[in-house]
Amino acid sequence: MTNDELTYHVPVLLQQSIEGLNINPSGTYVDVTFGGGGHSREILKHLGDQGRLLGFDQDADAERNIMDDKRFTFVRSNFRYLHNFLRYYGVEGVDGLLADLGVSSHHFDDSERGFSFRADGPLDMRMNKRAGLTAADVVNGYTEEKLADVFYLYGELKNSRKLASLVCKARITQNIKTISSFLDVIKPLFGREREKKELAKVFQALRIEVNQEMEALREMLTAATEALKPGGRLVVITYHSLEDRMVKNLMKTGNVEGKADKDFYGRVSTPFELINNKVIVPDDEEIERNPRSRSAKLRIAEKL
Repeated sequence: MTNDELTYHVPVLLQQSIEGLNINPSGTYVDVTFGGGGHSREILKHLGDQGRLLGFDQDADAERNIMDDKRFTFVRSNFRYLHNFLRYYGVEGVDGLLADLGVSSHHFDDSERGFSFRADGPLDMRMNKRAGLTAADVVNGYTEEKLADVFYLYGELKNSRKLASLVCKARITQNIKTISSFLDVIKPLFGREREKKELAKVFQALRIEVNQEMEALREMLTAATEALKPGGRLVVITYHSLEDRMVKNLMKTGNVEGKADKDFYGRVSTPFELINNKVIVPDDEEIERNPRSRSAKLRIAEKL
């Protein structure tokens, strides 16, 4: 196995996630972010012959990691269609659902995918290479106002309007199709001391827009709430504040907006009970072993 493959297979917060699922050996579980299959393999170790696991991934690369196991079903789809596929496979309720929302090192290391500003390649960023919209389409086709909104909402960039204006002026003379040509346009806007952090925010914003990550997460979390059996566990690993806020809101109030319904006595009515009131983060040893885990936060809730 090559180093690239090993990197792809390093799952974040593995033992904490498995413990959080509180696996019933004969239960039905879903890993909505199959990826390298690291979490799924560990779940299968805890399942008996009657247990069942479904793994979702829209990326064709993930299919190389499918396990030959009769208890496992691979679903090549975005997890936003969780409800549809559970119904298709005759799953009426699940005992646990795991989501690791991070982008794998495998994707960042593949320059052809365009996820990282550290290597040149096409400005792509599609998780599903069969999908239509690319980052180049966004950069070259969105209005200045819409582009500014993307940078502000998904990258939380304070200079979003200036950034959008710069991009729109540059694309008048020539389409921006590669990472290097995009960087040539936007780099002058950032000071050297904060350049890497700011560029990471720009690329995050484009990636979220291209893959409709916030909309997909909203739909998946809603479907998961409906699919979980009483006592079922929802285990989610987040990496940035936007997705973490949605997950935290859902677990505390039952909806991603965080609008709390209260009973006559002022108690919040929610379908979940928090298992970890304090968010779980990786220790120094895991961060050193797997730098991708640095910003990871694990939240666990049980369906009431």
